[in-house]
Amino acid sequence: MNNFLARIMESVDLILSMRFADIVDVLIVAVVVYAVVSFIRKTNATRFAQGILLLLVALWLSSIAQLTVTTFLLRQVFEIGVLAVVILFQPEIRRALERVGSYRVFSLFGRSVGGPALDKAIMQTVTACEDMSRSRTGALIVFERSNHLNETMVSGTPVDAQVTSELLKNIFFNKAPLHDGAVIIRDGRLAAAGCVLPLSESSNLSKDLGMRHRAGIGMSERSDAVVVIVSEETGAISVAQDGLLKRHLTADTFESLLRQELLPQESENGGWLSRLKRAKGNSDEK
Repeated sequence: MNNFLARIMESVDLILSMRFADIVDVLIVAVVVYAVVSFIRKTNATRFAQGILLLLVALWLSSIAQLTVTTFLLRQVFEIGVLAVVILFQPEIRRALERVGSYRVFSLFGRSVGGPALDKAIMQTVTACEDMSRSRTGALIVFERSNHLNETMVSGTPVDAQVTSELLKNIFFNKAPLHDGAVIIRDGRLAAAGCVLPLSESSNLSKDLGMRHRAGIGMSERSDAVVVIVSEETGAISVAQDGLLKRHLTADTFESLLRQELLPQESENGGWLSRLKRAKGNSDEK
């Protein structure tokens, strides 16, 4: 009992003696560990991580048993393994660095809300996608968030216009010159059209996904953007985010998803009910 109390007192003294720098140090290590675990979960690195863990356990046991030659060989294998990780996961590491390099500085101090312009852009996008889904018109719409998409915008045509459903439908009309590319929406405004998106390099995608879906997933892998895809073959509405694709969304679920991801501080009571209320209010004002 005395030993238990003594350990508790030692722990309390250790916590009280911690400096601000120690707290920052612990937080940095926690963030790095979280990032590594998230990276392993989002990629095919689970078995590779298990192999690394077994190698470390073997190295620890050989060191305890004082197996000099075995320990030396395991250390050499581990050093080579670090280089192998960089080579094998070069695409994933590159995408992670691209996302960090394009991160907006102000987003470190809190995620900003786009306000009325973004709210209207979401409403108009949902309306346009419903119409294009019924007519089976292919569409690819990118909502920029914290990561800048300047390099992608350069590949298209600058627009800088208010987002309206009619404008979106005209852009993606199958005889329009910009219909094959993607539209990028920044801060609630249509910033560029006809943009070329990077294709996903994942080997786990369904074979029935076309180039439009692969481009949407690829964009979501390289940035934190929310990408909307309307299938030209089936008319299905999908949303790609963080390399994951949510398919066959209903109109209500689609709008709720956009509001949840793009307007995080807004109440989730949006959707069709909020749209009907706003439409009724606008008609009463007229």
